[in-house]
Amino acid sequence: MRLSADNTSAEAAGSEYLQRAREFAPQLAAAAREIERRRELPESILSAMVERGFFRMLLPRSLGGAELLPVRYVRVVEEIAKADASTAWCLNQGAGCSMTAAYLDPAAAREIFGGPRGILAWGPGPGKARKVEGGYRVTASWSFASGSHNATWLGCHVPVFDESGAQLFQADGSPVIRTAMFPKSAAEMSDIWHVVGLRGTGSDKYSVSDLFVPHTHLAARDEDSTRRENGLLYRFSSLQLYASGFAGVAMGIARSTLDAFVELAADKVPFRGKRTLRENNVVQSQVAQAEARLRSARAFLYHSLDEITREVESAGRITLDQRMTIRLASTFAIHQSLSVVDTAYHAAGSTAIFEDNPFERRFRDIHTVSQQLQGRQEHFETVGQHLLGLEPDTLAWL
Repeated sequence: MRLSADNTSAEAAGSEYLQRAREFAPQLAAAAREIERRRELPESILSAMVERGFFRMLLPRSLGGAELLPVRYVRVVEEIAKADASTAWCLNQGAGCSMTAAYLDPAAAREIFGGPRGILAWGPGPGKARKVEGGYRVTASWSFASGSHNATWLGCHVPVFDESGAQLFQADGSPVIRTAMFPKSAAEMSDIWHVVGLRGTGSDKYSVSDLFVPHTHLAARDEDSTRRENGLLYRFSSLQLYASGFAGVAMGIARSTLDAFVELAADKVPFRGKRTLRENNVVQSQVAQAEARLRSARAFLYHSLDEITREVESAGRITLDQRMTIRLASTFAIHQSLSVVDTAYHAAGSTAIFEDNPFERRFRDIHTVSQQLQGRQEHFETVGQHLLGLEPDTLAWL
């Protein structure tokens, strides 16, 4: 089966964006230390990303976006992660948020995403939206808002209550959840992002109290019945793009770390040793196995995304089996990448602990990636339950 003409065009655009990422990588790598120190993306990097359209890769074409299909998009994220993981993380978060445009009132979508700096960020947290005339009153506090320093808009996923204060529920008993979006200037920001890795993401806390949000600025995110865009990309949910995109971040970290070790091994002679690292039989075996793990994880993820994209184009919808496969391939890629980085870090010896060498920050970054939602070991349990014919404990992250 071949993709339609529109989606073939998106494939070509994906190659262009990948080339842009490769050209941008040297500038980004040179700024990596500044990104870490500042705990945010500096203006020079943000401007370069906006100019290249990276934050618009998952935005609808009707808003000037690229609507890249999953495989092409994740490859760009992976390429950027090779140069700096925090930047790639912010990108994936912001691009995933932009998919909400497909479910928004068109005028509101243009207001939020229409300009070149139309960047939305959000994070998890408790809160609620109470119905009032013309919209909702939103009160809540959220954290882990990756890329919030660079965002112009913030969002939150909140349960909805009626005018009397009673919570609303779906027919199946689940709570009615809506995503509210408002200018960043309306929120109170709290500097909490003092962490081990991914320091440059600026994943801070933010809160609003009794903030009025017009009904046009709330969306039923990822609900097919409210989707306004018909492109193939939007048959996938933002959750699936988050999962595979953050796997791309992990794989980019792993590739750059393993490449750095191969370069180191050519010349480094361990203390009291007589041969270089690359002449050590144990190291040779470790490098071969690390390469196999990384290539296998990449092949599983990219083949799955490509195959599922073609099947979804034919069927018009994504199935539970396909959602499970994306979750499995993404989580597997994150954990295999973690193993590859750990192997290279330990094989590099004391060299790896110094900030001037290309191991220490990547070691911290990959361990932070694995601690986030997308790297949870519980995802393997969920998929395993499904494969064994059991009802999964949760489908919330699929």
